[in-house]
Amino acid sequence: MDKPLEHYWSIRLADVKTALEENNFKVFLAEDSAAAHRIVMEEILPASGAKSLAWGGSLTAVGTGLFQTLQGRKDLDMIDTLDKQIPAAEQIERRRRSMLADLFITGTNAITEEGQLVNLDMLGNRVAAITFGPRMVVIIAGRNKIVPSVDEAMFRVKNLAAPANAMRLDKKTPCVKTSYCEECKSPDRICNTWTITEKSYPKGRVNVILINQDLGL
Repeated sequence: MDKPLEHYWSIRLADVKTALEENNFKVFLAEDSAAAHRIVMEEILPASGAKSLAWGGSLTAVGTGLFQTLQGRKDLDMIDTLDKQIPAAEQIERRRRSMLADLFITGTNAITEEGQLVNLDMLGNRVAAITFGPRMVVIIAGRNKIVPSVDEAMFRVKNLAAPANAMRLDKKTPCVKTSYCEECKSPDRICNTWTITEKSYPKGRVNVILINQDLGL
């Protein structure tokens, strides 16, 4: 069999898709990041009728090329929450505005095989938007985000995603040196607000694109 790993994951992802759909998420399967890009541009965005959109920090979402593509759309009011060159106060203000966007695009720290989204935030703007505010949310996730349970999702976040992100962001936290969560009290701590999204409400508000590639942290 050619590409056995991709075939293995296509079966696993189909099962996760079913679990998510049973929890009222709308789910798409994509073979790669280019396919995820097409799904957003050709299916989700036109159906949404969105006039404004915003972003939650996500290496996966940016890696699809969507940020660059949508940045050039003149028919959309894009709230650029990823611009690191603007003052901190303006960054916070843009994140506040993003709560009222028509469409919010982000990633997730983990997805359980039972169809739950598990996330941990520093500021809370990403998890807040997933929970309430934007009319529609798009979650873009690689297959590496799939875990069996909430407990394993939380372990993954604390001992892989969070330390790796702290390293990426040059934070002064103990996990940058140890690679494990130390339950620190550092001012740079990025682990502040947990959310476990059991179901999408209303049904179909949260769209999940599962990509058959390892992407993001």
